[in-house]
Amino acid sequence: MAMTGQSSCSSMSNHTKERVTMAKVTLENFYSNLIAQHEEREMRQQKLEKVMDQEGLADEEKRIRRSQHARKETEFLRLKRTRLGLDDFESLKVIGRGAFGEVRLVQKKDTGHVYAMKILRKADMLEKEQVGHIRAERDILVEADSLWVVKMFYSFQDKMNLYLIMEFLPGGDMMTLLMKKDTLTEEATQFYIAETVLAIDSIHQLGFIHRDIKPDNLLLDSRGHVKLSDFGLCTGLKRAHRTEFYKNLNHSLPSDLTFQNMNSKRKAETWKRNRRQLAFSTVGTPDYIAPEVFMQNGYNKLCDWWSLGVIMYEMLIGYPPFCSETPQETYRKVMNWRETLTFPPEVPISEKAKDLILRFCCEEEHRIGAAGVEEIKSNPFFEGVDYDHIRERPAAIPIEIKSIDDTSNFDEFPDSDILTPTGTPAISGEHISYAVFVVLFRDSFQMFIVLSYGAHYKTSLKCCWLPKTT
Repeated sequence: MAMTGQSSCSSMSNHTKERVTMAKVTLENFYSNLIAQHEEREMRQQKLEKVMDQEGLADEEKRIRRSQHARKETEFLRLKRTRLGLDDFESLKVIGRGAFGEVRLVQKKDTGHVYAMKILRKADMLEKEQVGHIRAERDILVEADSLWVVKMFYSFQDKMNLYLIMEFLPGGDMMTLLMKKDTLTEEATQFYIAETVLAIDSIHQLGFIHRDIKPDNLLLDSRGHVKLSDFGLCTGLKRAHRTEFYKNLNHSLPSDLTFQNMNSKRKAETWKRNRRQLAFSTVGTPDYIAPEVFMQNGYNKLCDWWSLGVIMYEMLIGYPPFCSETPQETYRKVMNWRETLTFPPEVPISEKAKDLILRFCCEEEHRIGAAGVEEIKSNPFFEGVDYDHIRERPAAIPIEIKSIDDTSNFDEFPDSDILTPTGTPAISGEHISYAVFVVLFRDSFQMFIVLSYGAHYKTSLKCCWLPKTT
């Protein structure tokens, strides 16, 4: 009988094997998800009870809160059954573009609400091994119920793309703001750095390390306050984070000799001219990355504080401390920061500001924040900052918003055909013949599974959890 079973299995067609594999994964997840759904509901209820106890609410107020919570759970279950797609949104304008897709301002047809739609090409994510980055982004967006983190409302997919429906922040990003300004005042710098300290700490408290803190990922809301975005590097490594990438680049004569001889104004102009192109590349820029991340011998949340120090330097000086003509030269400067981290005399800044930058950008074991975020918040540079009410005060640089779909704080981008599927996505790879995208459900999330079948029918499985369409 054993021989018969083995013979029967080996005689199965390839199509049947594929169906069996998909069915097995589906069934296993279905039953485990039933348990997970119950556990997640219990955790939400326990969290509510804990918060109410901490607030010392009266019994009647607790009853009202529980009733409101029950209604939200019911509405949540109803929304879970609602399937959204591209036809439910009207595309208004492209407001961002990167190596793996683009971001569009969209309007939900039935409510009129505007969102930022992040469109990610499946083929590119597979080819460039970005699936893990999307999972990381989903994890933190779901867990970080915070004023400091960009919210995500819906997600869905079609044959070509994944779609993440995010909160639209009309203030643009810090990169665009810095490109418009030569430098920021110390008062404005204090405000933005203080808010970013609170934002970074909010994700550290959840156990996440961002690892990609840079001006591009500091978004500004309608009042000009900071929110963190782009959590795709909370796991995984981009090429810009890998030492091997820079070692493999051609070691030509350093063109940075010319760059070093520039004055601060010319450096700032050159940096701004190249900055946008770096933001669009798959490589990215190493300017903001802590040296221990390059070493890949282990690092912790302190690497995010190094990045914040680099941003603070850029706000006050007009360009990052390690900027160069090429990424490999920037990498060399970061790794030799003891010699290359200098302050140009023609751009004077206060000793308090200089001291804080040097406390951020130093050896990991001596870096400010190692003793906790209070060590940073109590630094003399932040004297007078009311952290408890900072989001209630006016922003250092007011944002002018004329309408709910105002995109004046974003760059202009030509339209594209990314929303018009033209055929089956091409997946590169020596032995890959095609890929199947399977969606499984777990409470409010969906698992995006990629089954790549090679010429010899060897199956590779990649997956990530994404928020389910709600």
